[in-house]
Amino acid sequence: MQDRILLEGLQVMAHVGVSLEERAQAQLLELEVTLHCNLQQSARAERISLTIDYAAVHEKIIQVVQLRPRPLIETVAEEVSEAILLHFPADQVEVTVRKFILPNTKSVAVKIMRDRTKK
Repeated sequence: MQDRILLEGLQVMAHVGVSLEERAQAQLLELEVTLHCNLQQSARAERISLTIDYAAVHEKIIQVVQLRPRPLIETVAEEVSEAILLHFPADQVEVTVRKFILPNTKSVAVKIMRDRTKK
């Protein structure tokens, strides 16, 4: 099993929705992001330069999510995973995007997993 860095419950306001009316108002999205990587070297050396800076990942996720309106949370998840694999040395990334739109439903979500070697 590979090591992981997890960002849980990351909340971002974004314009997402199939209809123009839904996209007109920013709505809350919640993301869970898991970066699969090897943390052994950084843990032993205690050097951030040998690991993935999760504050920088957090900032990049917010940038990507707020970049432009999108009709689908699937697109948000895909673009977040692409940005992480492009800018950070994760071997694999899992991204879950939740929105809170349906009545009598806690949330709806999509979850994707992307691998650096399968790009």
